[in-house]
Amino acid sequence: MPKIRILVAEDEDSNYRYVEKLLKKAGYDLLRASNGFEAVEYAKVYEDIDLILMDIKMPVMNGVEATREIKLVKPTIPIIATTAFAIPGDREVFLKAGCDDYIPKPIKSEILINLINNHLKIA
Repeated sequence: MPKIRILVAEDEDSNYRYVEKLLKKAGYDLLRASNGFEAVEYAKVYEDIDLILMDIKMPVMNGVEATREIKLVKPTIPIIATTAFAIPGDREVFLKAGCDDYIPKPIKSEILINLINNHLKIA
């Protein structure tokens, strides 16, 4: 299986470490952005990003703005939004911004892996 690279846009170290542990265990290669602006820059520079896990509440540029920017340059890259501060209607806001899916925090590993595999068409 070719190496799958996931950009994890997450400003909180503890949240990143948790996601890193689960995704590395599943065999994915990771790249971390600590804010939305960094995520946009990485998406522009790295050609080998297969999917983005986008935290919504981040400094400098939030995940909704970052998603809009990324989709302008890479419209086909799957972006999964994630937030701990979900309120009813958030899913629609994230999808309208260009996110391809949404998973609330705390992230359940099985659900996340299934979402990633579905978006990357992995059996």
